[in-house]
Amino acid sequence: MKIKSIIAIAAGVVLAACTSQTGFSIKAIEAGGGVVNVIDLLSGNVITSGEGDEVLLVGKADKNALLAVQKEGEDWQTLLFNDGEPVCVNIEDHSVEGSELNRKVTEFDLASSKAISIINDAIDSLEDLDPAAQVVNSASIQSKIEEFMKSYKDLLSQNHDNIVPAAFMPSIFSYLDEEEINEELKPEYAYTKHPYTQKFIKMMDEQKAKEEAAVAAAQQIIGSKFTDVEEPDVDGKNHKLSEYVGTGKWVLVDFWASWCGPCRREMPNVVAAYKKYSAKGFDIVGLSFDNDKEAWVKAIADLDMPWHHLSDLKGWQSKAAEVYGIHSIPSSLLINPEGIIVARDLRGDALGNKLAEIFGE
Repeated sequence: MKIKSIIAIAAGVVLAACTSQTGFSIKAIEAGGGVVNVIDLLSGNVITSGEGDEVLLVGKADKNALLAVQKEGEDWQTLLFNDGEPVCVNIEDHSVEGSELNRKVTEFDLASSKAISIINDAIDSLEDLDPAAQVVNSASIQSKIEEFMKSYKDLLSQNHDNIVPAAFMPSIFSYLDEEEINEELKPEYAYTKHPYTQKFIKMMDEQKAKEEAAVAAAQQIIGSKFTDVEEPDVDGKNHKLSEYVGTGKWVLVDFWASWCGPCRREMPNVVAAYKKYSAKGFDIVGLSFDNDKEAWVKAIADLDMPWHHLSDLKGWQSKAAEVYGIHSIPSSLLINPEGIIVARDLRGDALGNKLAEIFGE
């Protein structure tokens, strides 16, 4: 289960592990006559299946392999470690009996699901509130989200000696930041050694390597001439970047979107820089990664952005994203009067400091 529009769960890659095989015996009750599958979550393969109101599912899997019991046609997966103890899974209420380890897994899973439902309901209710009440309730929702995320930190810190947290690695790697994760992934912790944890460590390492490569590639653009891009303005009229760049002014090409929270938080710094230096030869071109024109135009007004704005309204498939290799926003290029890129991603005070240096203040 997910928090709506807030968190995205990571996709999986398979990391093979060689361990001994252990038999499992799972009684699935209250199945309503449907087909119930036992899935190995590391590989994604169905190990065994059964059909009926009460089903006995037996088979073998790696010792302590993470399994999921799932009725076909339903989203809920009851998570189980193959610890060798027989278990009884209630398909209707998702409860588990027969294994202390798996009881702990289920207890946390159900509590987490309940917390997400409360948060989702609160988010849905915002639409019916006036703006003032939305602000108040949004603060309350944020507090609930922070409490929810803390539950995953607590899960890790309170279970160093067992593998329970391994069952929740997709959520842990999605809800916690890299520093928080690294603090709780010491080799001596039992769950860190589990193949399912190792799967997500591998994913994190691969993603980090991609990001570092992207940053290195992005820095290579400094010192080169800008590449022209043509996109429509808010009135639908096409403009080339070369109409504004390389024409004698210092220009910040700002990649952003109305839906991007960090972009909106950064915008006051950009606005302040524009107001201070626009009369001295500084200009800005906003290249938006929006899809929704109404949201784009509204954000321009709401954020007080009185400069040039272009967007083909194709989101991440934007021509600007393709030409400049933009994989995350906010991002920006500072281009000198001759059209040479001299800096990128000047955030916070860095933009103001650079402009003060350029304009001699």
